[in-house]
Amino acid sequence: MMEADSLPPRKRAAIRRRLLAWFSKHARDLPWRRTKDPYRIWVSEIMLQQTRVEAVAPYYQRFRQAFPSVRALASAHEDRVLKLWEGLGYYTRARNLHRASKIIVQERRGRFPRSAEGWRELPGIGRYTAGAIASIAFGERAPVLDGNVKRVLARLFRIEAPIEDAATERLFWTLAEELVPPKRPGDFNQAMMELGARICLPKRPRCEECLLSKQCEAFAAGRQSELPRRREKKAARHHNIVVGVIEKNGRYLLGKRPAHGLLAGLWEFPGGKVEPGEAREEALKRELEEELGVRIAIGAPVATVDHAYSHYAVTLHVYRCRILRGRPRARHHSEIRWVSRKEFERHALPAANLKFLDRL
Repeated sequence: MMEADSLPPRKRAAIRRRLLAWFSKHARDLPWRRTKDPYRIWVSEIMLQQTRVEAVAPYYQRFRQAFPSVRALASAHEDRVLKLWEGLGYYTRARNLHRASKIIVQERRGRFPRSAEGWRELPGIGRYTAGAIASIAFGERAPVLDGNVKRVLARLFRIEAPIEDAATERLFWTLAEELVPPKRPGDFNQAMMELGARICLPKRPRCEECLLSKQCEAFAAGRQSELPRRREKKAARHHNIVVGVIEKNGRYLLGKRPAHGLLAGLWEFPGGKVEPGEAREEALKRELEEELGVRIAIGAPVATVDHAYSHYAVTLHVYRCRILRGRPRARHHSEIRWVSRKEFERHALPAANLKFLDRL
């Protein structure tokens, strides 16, 4: 296994030289690579957290058009920000981006941090994102470490320890920091990520096309498909969720989730988790009485929808409902609202809710 303090200078120089030459010739033409504007680079890096480039590109274009500057983002209503983020997932990213824009405008007078350390003081920005922004926008020699870079490093230096281990993480950061060159650090960091995304693939690495195959210790040992090593994952939890579609005069009852917690600030159809041993219809009656203070009659089923989050999965059982007694009140939600189909366009809904809208 490669040790943090044993990176040979000749190998380091070869990796830098080959990777930068490859990136200059083969880098993808992505919209956020056509600028050095720290605002645009910041937005793209937040969107790219745990999300593939192909999914991010259209969201980035729409977001940039709606909020062309940090001041435009800071002055926007959170509902508008979340709506433009709708479907991209991990909504905490959008809320932190919005919060950070207000800090930049109100406390920093519109001036962006110029160092990775400065960026890390803003909400939603950790070491990886700070290093990416500072290196790309300002040329700071700061390392990055995402899933793609970890995979490249694990194979390049034949790191056998599970990548989730804290000691392995520290080793990765040390290696990433040693490899970043003083010149073109932003291009180098993007090249490492690009190599992992396009060549050093998780299951079938394209070693025959890799510019670093001569430097790769895993390839030399025939171990490239076995690395990186991961600890065995626990089976993902699964929950059954019941959802009530309540319609009145062409409008549907939606609730806004609280400002903190999972899917904070998004609008949703009311409902909740089915408890062990509980029938779905009884669970839905209980949930709507707890959330809205109403008694309901359950009608025809609308849809059954499966959806996966990062650490668990859900199955939504969606039913049409009719209020028998009571006036809906926001007990669980921060706000409730009767919304027409056209007005759905102004309300950000969770991805699982979006999956059954066309069934209404």
